[in-house]
Amino acid sequence: MRILHTSDWHLGRSFHRVGMVEHQAAYVDHLIEVVAAEAVDLVVVSGDVFDRALPHVDAVRLADEALARLAASRARVVLTSGNHDSAQRLGFGARLFDAAGIHVRTDASSVGSPVLLEDDHGVVAVHGIPYLDPQALHEPWRLPARTHQAALAEAMRRVRADLAARPVRSVVLAHAFVAGGLPSDSERDISVGGVSVVSSELFADVSYTALGHLHGRAVLGETVRYSGSPLAYSFSETAHTKGSWLVDLGRHGVSGVEFVEAPVPRALAVLTGELDALLTDLRFTAAEDHWVQATLTDSVRPDRPMERLRARFPHTLVLSFAPSGEPERSVVAEPPRGRTDHQVALDFVEAMRGAPASAEESSLLLEACDGCSADPDADVLVSAAGGGSC
Repeated sequence: MRILHTSDWHLGRSFHRVGMVEHQAAYVDHLIEVVAAEAVDLVVVSGDVFDRALPHVDAVRLADEALARLAASRARVVLTSGNHDSAQRLGFGARLFDAAGIHVRTDASSVGSPVLLEDDHGVVAVHGIPYLDPQALHEPWRLPARTHQAALAEAMRRVRADLAARPVRSVVLAHAFVAGGLPSDSERDISVGGVSVVSSELFADVSYTALGHLHGRAVLGETVRYSGSPLAYSFSETAHTKGSWLVDLGRHGVSGVEFVEAPVPRALAVLTGELDALLTDLRFTAAEDHWVQATLTDSVRPDRPMERLRARFPHTLVLSFAPSGEPERSVVAEPPRGRTDHQVALDFVEAMRGAPASAEESSLLLEACDGCSADPDADVLVSAAGGGSC
């Protein structure tokens, strides 16, 4: 049996306010092409199909198209809900989808009831474990603790009880933070009581475990892997290679694994340096068509930095400042007695920026202070109590 392991589509998500539906649709095209070209028998999607519980209509439309195309392909599909999904909404029509070979598993009560498939070597039991909320399951499952470890351990106990009754090859889908995977900035925290990590030992003796939740691909063992998200959703994923795992399941278990890279809509670049260097250094030429996160290290904050950056890097999305070698600037909270509001504002600008305001900026600050005064022609002195008009 040939399995394609994918997860964390996050349909409807944007990347720093850039819409991603078009790129997500390109990934669906790629997925269908891989299913056909690689003769995939089973596609597993390990949670976070949508980016939010109430997805945008465009995301729902794309999910509908993806599942319809997969249903028309040669592959069967087992899909579970993640912590971003609404289990109830994603699970709507699940019993009807079964008839089309699309097996959606979002209800915790179904854990332990597999989808049974067959190949030349016999039966394969596919156990889809949706994202499990330890708080919600503490009472109904009589968990010993309100932790992800306790919830997933109980889920695997139910899976093993089923497998004990039919000693066949097994595939488990789980959406969790498993020890050994590396988080990125784009995952939602699922910690309960400060603990979110579960042990990979929970999946011992499973033929293949297809994990979801973390957005970077990871190999936690030959048979336990994260596919990661098919697209980058934060600049912390700049070094990630996105795609899906192509897994061959032979008579005795995994017989081969290959990573199939996904199309990259636009590469990411994280740049750090003084503005003039970023604008002229030939080393940064390759980043000119990338999505860019820039950190400027100039000791004095440059004028119009975003506008100037985008002249060379038109897809700059994030800009921050970290002056090199400069101590952290702060304003001493001492009553500014005997100075006008305008003088206080100018002192604040110089203290925070490390350079005085320009004449134009000074004029704007004076206009703002006058606008706050009962007498627009008076630049009020700060009183002995420390209160001025601004």
